[in-house]
Amino acid sequence: MDEINQVKYRDVIVTLFHELSPEEREIIKIINKKWRRPSLYITSSSENLILKLRSIDFEYFKKKIIEESLKHSLSIEIKDNLTDNPFLRLIHEVEIIGSYGIKSGKRIYVGYADERKVKSRVEKEKSRGSFYYTNENLFNVENTEFPPKCENKIICGDSEEVLKKLPENCIDLIVTSPPYNFGLDYADSKDEHYWVFYFEKLFNVFSECIRILKFGGRIAVNVQPLFSDYIPSHHIISNFFMEKKMIWKGEILWEKNNYNCKYTAWGSWKSPSNPYLKYTWEFVEIFCKGTLKKAGDKTLADISPDEFKQWVVAKWSIGPERRMKEFSHPAMFPEELVTRVMKLFSFKGDIILDPFNGVGTSCVVAKQLGRRYLGIDISQEYCNKSIERLNETDRQESLQSYE
Repeated sequence: MDEINQVKYRDVIVTLFHELSPEEREIIKIINKKWRRPSLYITSSSENLILKLRSIDFEYFKKKIIEESLKHSLSIEIKDNLTDNPFLRLIHEVEIIGSYGIKSGKRIYVGYADERKVKSRVEKEKSRGSFYYTNENLFNVENTEFPPKCENKIICGDSEEVLKKLPENCIDLIVTSPPYNFGLDYADSKDEHYWVFYFEKLFNVFSECIRILKFGGRIAVNVQPLFSDYIPSHHIISNFFMEKKMIWKGEILWEKNNYNCKYTAWGSWKSPSNPYLKYTWEFVEIFCKGTLKKAGDKTLADISPDEFKQWVVAKWSIGPERRMKEFSHPAMFPEELVTRVMKLFSFKGDIILDPFNGVGTSCVVAKQLGRRYLGIDISQEYCNKSIERLNETDRQESLQSYE
């Protein structure tokens, strides 16, 4: 307990190698004035520098420590993980703390896990059975190599036919947003027949996706229910994967902050007769094949601690893609959405597939993040744009290397 205001803090302590200099004492005053309690404050004894910590914007704190060290002529040099600067050692001790929460971009070190805990959770899960609907699946546990000739390629064609040529269990992660129009002409254009054919075609592609997905691989499907047609496509798609013995990993709510639709008066105005519900979000449904745990080298994980803690909270506030006119595509998802999915559910070097590739956002992000990729789309125009974007990514990487 803090003796003054009875606030709980986490103590971060570093040993002093020397008596604090006037410059170092000045930095302590500056930090305590800038941050103040109850977020944090610094105190000291003859032997230790002590950070009393509750919450912190770590990157900003680190930046200010370095700035003040330079202003006050303190060394920022580190050799063999040692430095005479006690504030840099303090930063290091904070950085290696693994237990904290995230709120409004700040790390929360006290009280973040105070929510009610479920007693005997593991035992209860075992007794009632997890993902019972996947019992007796026939998935092959042996994974295969991805064909080198298809690596880092954009293929123009019907996804169902292209995927049939790939071996089973060769893809690590599938990230896609299926179109609502496959460019097919139907003899009978009645709505109910259209949707029957639509889902039949979609599920033929998804069946191939399941076949070629590795044991432990994941598929992430971005989908918006067709509210105006009262077709809960996210539920229909999820039911399909569950019927195919895939494990439902979770559902991400993608808040697009699209407030233009919030204040329309569709449906029965001010009447219970038939109010029309509007939404500012879409969904990303996540499924796993065979097991929740994906095999991989942990050194190839490229997600930071703060990213992990923020992104596992399954409501992502990301603005919609603003460049759809530039690429002549009506329904692109933003790179930030794909980046989060890939870093959260795959390792560097993994094979990423988008069977409805559009103008190539999934492949571009995969390339940027050091993943291998395959994109498939039936539109030659979109495939050409995908290749242009990938070439531009190459050009930008070359410029950065040169600089």
